[in-house]
Amino acid sequence: MSFLTFIFKFVFYLVVFVALIALSAWGVARYVYSEELPDVNSLREMQYQVPMRIYDRAGGLMAEFGEKRRIPVTIEQVPLLVKGAFLAAEDDRFYEHPGVDWQGLFRAAWELLRTGHKGQGGSTITMQVARNFFLNSEKTYSRKFNEILLAIKIERELTKDQILELYLNKIYLGNRAYGIAAAASIYYNKTLDQLSPAEAAMLAGLPKAPSKYNPVVNPTRAKIRRDYVLGRMFDLGQLPQAQLEVALAEPVSTTLFMNATVELHAPFVAEMARARMVQEYGEAAYEKGLRVYTSIDPRLQIAAMQSLQDALLDFERRYRWRGAESHGEVIAGDVAAATTLAQAQRVIEGLAAAVVLEASAQKVRVVDALGTTHELDAASLKWIKASLGKSKDRVVLALQPGDVLRLRSGAKDGVATLAQIPDIAGAFVAFDPQTGGMLALSGGFDFALSKFNRAFQAQRQP
Repeated sequence: MSFLTFIFKFVFYLVVFVALIALSAWGVARYVYSEELPDVNSLREMQYQVPMRIYDRAGGLMAEFGEKRRIPVTIEQVPLLVKGAFLAAEDDRFYEHPGVDWQGLFRAAWELLRTGHKGQGGSTITMQVARNFFLNSEKTYSRKFNEILLAIKIERELTKDQILELYLNKIYLGNRAYGIAAAASIYYNKTLDQLSPAEAAMLAGLPKAPSKYNPVVNPTRAKIRRDYVLGRMFDLGQLPQAQLEVALAEPVSTTLFMNATVELHAPFVAEMARARMVQEYGEAAYEKGLRVYTSIDPRLQIAAMQSLQDALLDFERRYRWRGAESHGEVIAGDVAAATTLAQAQRVIEGLAAAVVLEASAQKVRVVDALGTTHELDAASLKWIKASLGKSKDRVVLALQPGDVLRLRSGAKDGVATLAQIPDIAGAFVAFDPQTGGMLALSGGFDFALSKFNRAFQAQRQP
């Protein structure tokens, strides 16, 4: 036997021996760990933490309550553009591998041997589903091994589309956004089918580090990450050259739309519905995805709130004007400074904050929080003069630049009507005499001023 033949056989048997040892170790470890693995069948009927939403009788959203913003979608509702962006960013071989990207794992192992540091480890989307639903994010060997076993198990039980749907609905994308539909709403105030390639790429870049690549907090880093994802989409044939160039030139949006788009403002009604659901379901009411439909008629509700506000403001007008709400240092005619001061005032429904620019016996000019200037109408000047008695130049004595006032909504042609926050309170409620259903309710002048619901919480004196 030649020396080369001996070496060849030795290496061959050594490789076979090492492979057998590795397979045996894998089998033993898999048996040991598999006993502790959770049942992945629970993913088939996954209940996401979805906020409670309150609606009027026509289906208009009145309020949303819950810590997490999530709008679950099916995989059929996800446009190819959005799906492609996330696959390009996170796992472009998702539909090819068996749940584990062995190439990525071997790369991570080589990096560990070469540098002594644990890297990302080539986590696939399936492995991220395993981690997000069953494990934690700590970087340990045992957690990584469990993640691999769970990923293989998940791939055997679920289809690729089912796994991708779970991932796209579960991932955290910053600013209370869980899942891609909620992120599209918060970052762009859009539905998924309205996203541009640049916007889809921006969202797809967030799972790696939602804080680091947040377009509002770190627009420069966010753009770098977005452009990387766009480049990957181009390399994978998802974007033609022309669309890539347009997307790369698109500026980064730094606006957040944190609140759900409310179609009917009825805070007293929404609070009543919220309290009832919490009484019924406890704190879980904020996570069960409850959709609460009320009997409120949106047309009558708007009329009821406006009527109550008008009645209380009209009542105030019969009595003395109490003077400026507050005062700030503003030089006469300084529109910019006065606008900034107006913007700093608390928001009160139906009463816009305004700051005096100049005042005389014949004219009072003010500016609101939008930077629009107005003159007080004749009736307002008369009300001010009547409230001050017999001073020689009563309006000048009453007002000076920097004084904060309130204006009634509906100013026209640069002329506004002075108002003040009512001291008197009131309530309005209307029922359907046939069914007993509540059609409209307002528990006070403004919910932000007082959450006390005078229609239901106030007790009549004996």
